[in-house]
Amino acid sequence: MDQSRQFDRRKYLQLSGAVGLAGVGLAGCLEDANGDDDAGTDDDDADDDADDDSQEIVAGTAPGFEPFEMVIDGELVGFDIDLLEAVVEETDYELAGWEELEFDGLIPALENENIDVIAAAMTITDEREETISFSDSYYSADQSVLVQSGGDVQPDDLEDLEGLNVGAQSGTTGEGIVQDELIDEGLIDEGDYDSYDNYVLAVEELERGTLDAIIIDEPVAESFAADREVEIAFTFETGEEYGFGVRQDDDDLQAALSEGIEAVEESSEYDEITQEWFDE
Repeated sequence: MDQSRQFDRRKYLQLSGAVGLAGVGLAGCLEDANGDDDAGTDDDDADDDADDDSQEIVAGTAPGFEPFEMVIDGELVGFDIDLLEAVVEETDYELAGWEELEFDGLIPALENENIDVIAAAMTITDEREETISFSDSYYSADQSVLVQSGGDVQPDDLEDLEGLNVGAQSGTTGEGIVQDELIDEGLIDEGDYDSYDNYVLAVEELERGTLDAIIIDEPVAESFAADREVEIAFTFETGEEYGFGVRQDDDDLQAALSEGIEAVEESSEYDEITQEWFDE
């Protein structure tokens, strides 16, 4: 995979809670990039600071969701990583760093102000919008069912999953489909469902034959199918839209990210990022 960029890529820095990053305190996040030490400087310095004034934000993501976010050789990379960095470059904000979390820990971290923005292929849903807000959509996806390559389980639709052991990542729309379309419809029992912290663990179980099927976003399913002993049995349309998550009261950041997405999409940069990570 070509790792060249039309823009700078930040090295992966693992954060733990609200800790310091390159001498910048992240507690509370959304900090003035110039800090508070310039108080009392002369007018010329004040003018310079006004020109360079920006707020630093910390992003949270959940690696293991290739090609959107993963760690390779200690570096956090992926479509979401590159896109958010490009989008923030179009705003008055500065991206101070990244925090790695489990997917279902992202919204609590955002609410607790340990991070300021979620960049994790998170689908915009009514349920999530009761808790957080989203930027405009930056990617559309459907859901797929993964099975073991060449295995006995070869379903053609969701009804064919009846009585099987099905897995998904905790907190994802895939898990929601398991609940709504399989468990609630009586196709599988609660005990037939296995929830995982990330899809990498689920795929490993699928390869071992201890799991029959996984419900997962189509682009991620395609990535696993290209590298692992699994294959896509079928894909079904859900029309999901991904957005960057922010706190509900953070209207300025929400608007800035949406404007940044529009600017990147109107340039060649969005296509370049997409082509790199999806070979499109």
